Amino acid sequence: MIEVLRENAAPMTSREIADMINARELYRRKDGRPLPAGQVSARARNYDRLFIRTSSQINLR
Repeated sequence: MIEVLRENAAPMTSREIADMINARELYRRKDGRPLPAGQVSARARNYDRLFIRTSSQINLR
């Protein structure tokens, strides 16, 4: 997430982040399925010291 947000240099939705991570194969789930946007949102919520969340977007602190 950090790499994608740094390269984009602008806030992104969890869907946009997940799509970029999946397209670039930066993360692989144990079951082999694509990373869902909900997991991106959950990570941003759990790591609030790293991410700023608005109602629709995520950015780096």
